[in-house]
Amino acid sequence: MTTTVYVLGSGTPEPTPERFGSAFAVDVDGEVLMVDCGPAATWKLVKAGLAPTQVGTLFFTHHHFDHDVDYPCFLLTRWDQGAGLVEPLHAIGPAPTSLLTERLVGPDGAFFADIHARVNWSGSQGIWAHRGGTLPRTPPRVRTTDIEAGHEHRGDSWSMRSALAIHAQPWLDSLSYRLETSDGSIVFTGDTEPCDSVRELARGADIMFSMCWNTNAAHTRYREGLCTLEGAVSMASDAGVGTLVLVHTGANVSNPQTVDAALLGMGDTYGGRVVLADELMHLTLSRGQLSVGPTAGLLRP
Repeated sequence: MTTTVYVLGSGTPEPTPERFGSAFAVDVDGEVLMVDCGPAATWKLVKAGLAPTQVGTLFFTHHHFDHDVDYPCFLLTRWDQGAGLVEPLHAIGPAPTSLLTERLVGPDGAFFADIHARVNWSGSQGIWAHRGGTLPRTPPRVRTTDIEAGHEHRGDSWSMRSALAIHAQPWLDSLSYRLETSDGSIVFTGDTEPCDSVRELARGADIMFSMCWNTNAAHTRYREGLCTLEGAVSMASDAGVGTLVLVHTGANVSNPQTVDAALLGMGDTYGGRVVLADELMHLTLSRGQLSVGPTAGLLRP
């Protein structure tokens, strides 16, 4: 059995040629789930060799656009390609996950015209049947669950537990997640400042994917709700995390030389491995053993 995490989005709201937004796909021995659905996540999922129809559960950390803007594309692609042969997606996250879904693909949602045409037009019905679907063609069906910190969800061979992430409250609820499989434990901090709830969630984890907006030296102001490189390293050290993966990285801290210099300046703060994520990088955990590739980024030690 193996658990593989595909980094679909490793950037911020600022688009760069190398990275944009946040999204991850996780293959747990053939069962695929996603965490967040930022810009172009559907396309990058396919680039990683996975299909939207393979994803059964989608978790949202919060609803800033760089974490959910590709959600309508993902929903409609999965519905269209699935031809009624796959189970409804289960979308889980803090409010307004359910309201957002309804306003996108509900009977009066933003994409009602597209859905109405595909359900009723004979040409679209024929394509549906060609893909193996049976008529009448049905509109998208999505299960949704709005959750809070402390929620636990179980799949066939995994469990996901949420904790409070301190980010944009009270305007947006934000969560971090811990995934447990027989291969080990993986934490997705989402967007957060360093805080005890995330430290506790990450306690002893094999891998932590942490927001890393910038370095302290380059980001001297407006750190509220955000995690710098030094903050991510400190949380990983405090929690005893085996491997720290830097994601949600801004343009400055996306440079391996910048990260390396900052880490050297921190001395022996953290004894684990540090990975600067590239988009479409994958990390495979098998019974506690980690392999990483492909990467042109930083991998220390």
